[in-house]
Amino acid sequence: MDRSEQKQQTRQRIVKAAVRGFRASGYGGIGVDGLAKEAGLTSGAFYVHFPSKSEAFQAAVDESLAELEHGIVHYQTNFGKTWWPQFVSFYLAKRTCGLADSCGLQSLSPEVARSDAVARAVFEQGLKRVAKAIVKGPRSPRAPRDLDAACAALAALVGAVTLARAVNSAKLSAQIVTSVGRGLLGDHWDDT
Repeated sequence: MDRSEQKQQTRQRIVKAAVRGFRASGYGGIGVDGLAKEAGLTSGAFYVHFPSKSEAFQAAVDESLAELEHGIVHYQTNFGKTWWPQFVSFYLAKRTCGLADSCGLQSLSPEVARSDAVARAVFEQGLKRVAKAIVKGPRSPRAPRDLDAACAALAALVGAVTLARAVNSAKLSAQIVTSVGRGLLGDHWDDT
C-alpha cells in the first residue's frame, strides 16, 4: 500500500468515527480529542486530515447521507418490487438501535440546523440525492413516485423514529411506528 492509499484509509477511518461520534453525542458533545480517539488516532493525526472539527462534521454529514442513499439502492436491488415496504420496516426498526448506529437524517438533522451554512448545504445536497434515489427505484407498493412524496415519506420516517426514541413507553413507541408504517404502506404494512 502506498502512502496516498494509507492517507485515504486514515481519512476514511476518521470520517467513520466522526459519523458515529456526532450521531451519538451531537456536535457539541464530542471534540477533536474524542473523534481522534474514536478513530484510534492522536489529535495531531486528526488535524493532518481535517483542519477543524466543523470540516469533519461536514464530511460526517455527507457520509451519513451517502450511507442512507446506498442503503436505499441496496433495498431496491435486493428486494425488487417489494423494496419500499421492506425499507420502511427496516427504517422504522431503527428506533431500537443505539444513536451511533442510527440514520444520519434522524440523528444529525438537529445538529445541522444549529450548524453553519456549509454544513446545511452538504446536508441539503445529500437529502436531495436520497429523495432522488427513492423516486428512481423500481415500482413498489406505495413507494413515492415524485420528489414531493419522497420528502414527505422521509419526514414521516425521521419523525416517527425520533418520537419513538424519545418516549419511555414501549407501547407508545410501537404505536408511533405502527401508525406511520400504516400511513406510508397501507395494507402493505406488516404489524408483526
